[in-house]
Amino acid sequence: MPAAVAFVCAMPMELAPLVRSLSLTKQTVGTVEGAVGRIGARPVVAVVTGMGTALAAAGVEALLAARDIDRVVVVGITGAVGDELPVGALVRPERVVDGASGAAFRPDPLGPGPLSGTLWTSDSLITDAATLARLRGDGVVALDMETAAVAAVCRRHAVPWSVFRAISDRATDGSVDDEVFHLSHQDGTPDVRAVVAYVVRHPGRIPALARMAKGSRLATEEAASAAIAAVTALGDPPPDATV
Repeated sequence: MPAAVAFVCAMPMELAPLVRSLSLTKQTVGTVEGAVGRIGARPVVAVVTGMGTALAAAGVEALLAARDIDRVVVVGITGAVGDELPVGALVRPERVVDGASGAAFRPDPLGPGPLSGTLWTSDSLITDAATLARLRGDGVVALDMETAAVAAVCRRHAVPWSVFRAISDRATDGSVDDEVFHLSHQDGTPDVRAVVAYVVRHPGRIPALARMAKGSRLATEEAASAAIAAVTALGDPPPDATV
């Protein structure tokens, strides 16, 4: 089976615009939920790993064990650490840092334009103002929970990797607290019972939840569109290539 470009998402909502835009066929890839198809003559797969570093690492390991992958592209949403970037803004970091270990990774450029800023990966929800200020001072523009783990796996397997994330919310505005953070299962699907209980306890926060949902939808669309455009720009592989 020829090598493929792999889009890696944490949540099903991040996978959805890729499947829709590329008319991918849902298919389990090894042990990972995903979809398969092509961009021109280039095979592509798209998978959902679940949220957090452990699931991201395990998902990409399973993906690389199941398919010959020549590039990994991380696609999805991210939280801004400041007010400079609007919701929907694309984040293509020049550096990704594992907040737990301090390990730093540099994505492989893909698509037009320069890479910029640092993406900080952590399994913890970061809302403390002093911590956010320190991160901004260190050049961090956004937060996520998976990319550094994906990068570490790709480094071990010598697979090029790139990042296309888009801003869905801001860590500084208080819209995501511990309760909101736990309204999703670790596989990225909504915890319906938790959502209902949250709305009953906090009916006044329904508009804020609606704004967050709208921001997340916009961010998933923007990230997927940019990632697809970048891979499309690679063109078809040579007829005699293994990809």
